[in-house]
Amino acid sequence: MKCHYEVLGVERNVSPDELKLCYRKQALLWHPDKNPDNLQEATEQFKLIQQAYDVLSDPQERAWYDKHREAILKGGLGDDYRDDSLDVYSYFNSSCFSGYNDDEKGFYTVYRDVFQRIAAEDEPFQDDPVNAPVFGNSQSPYDDVVHLFYAHWQSYCTAKNFAWLDAHDVRHAPNRRVARLMERENRKLREQARKQRNEEVRQLVQFVRKRDKRVQQRRKELEEKAAESARKAEAKRVEKILEQRKALEGIRRVRVVFHVAAGGRPTEHRSSPVHAIRRRRR
Repeated sequence: MKCHYEVLGVERNVSPDELKLCYRKQALLWHPDKNPDNLQEATEQFKLIQQAYDVLSDPQERAWYDKHREAILKGGLGDDYRDDSLDVYSYFNSSCFSGYNDDEKGFYTVYRDVFQRIAAEDEPFQDDPVNAPVFGNSQSPYDDVVHLFYAHWQSYCTAKNFAWLDAHDVRHAPNRRVARLMERENRKLREQARKQRNEEVRQLVQFVRKRDKRVQQRRKELEEKAAESARKAEAKRVEKILEQRKALEGIRRVRVVFHVAAGGRPTEHRSSPVHAIRRRRR
C-alpha cells in the first residue's frame, strides 16, 4: 500500500489549497485519456490519485489517516499485536474492494463480511446476544436495512473485555494494596484498548458510509424532495398574493358601483389626504 501523500507528491503538512492544486496536476498527468500507450498503469495510478485525494481532502478522514498512517501502510499493527480482532486498518482504503457491486470483491460483499466478523467476535463476550443490523447488499432498502445498520454501528461499543492485555496477575500480589494497584493498571489498559477499538470501528463506519452509493442515493432523494417542497411553498405563496390582489380588486369594484348608485360619477372612491385637502379648498 502506498502513502496517500506520496501518491499526490505532497508533504504531510500540505495546505488544502496546495493539495487541490497538486491533485489536479497529478490527475491530469495520469488521466487514462492522456495515456493511451500506457493505459493499464495510468488507470491504476489515476485510481490511486482519486483515492488519496478523497481521504486527504476530508479534514476528519485526513486527521484519522495521519494518526494511524503507519498502521494503515503496514496493513496492520505489527507482529507484537496480541489481540485476535479483525485488523480494520487495511479496510481504510478503497483498494480493498473492486467496484460498488455484490461481486466477491465488490464493495458490499467486502464490508458486509467485515462487519459480520466484528459482530461475531463480540458474541462470546455478550451476556445477552445482540443481533447487530446487517450491512446488506447494493439493492437493500434504505429504511429497513441501510438506516438501521448505520444507526447501530455509528455508536458501536465493543463487548470485549481485553483481559489478555493485563500487565499484572493480581494473584501474585504480595498484599491487598499492591493488588489494587495492579487492578487499577490492568483496568486502565483495558479501557484504553476498548476506547481504541470503538474509535477504529466507528471511523471505519464513517469511511464506508461516505462511499456507500445507497446513502448517496438517499441523500439525493431527500434533496430533490426538499427542492420540490420549496417549489410548492413558493407556488402557494404566489397564489396567496394573487388571491389577495384579486380580493382587493373586488373591493375596489364594489366601491365604484356603490358610488355610481349614489348618484356620483363612475370613478374610484378617493379617501387619500390629498383628495381631502382638494375638497376643502373647493
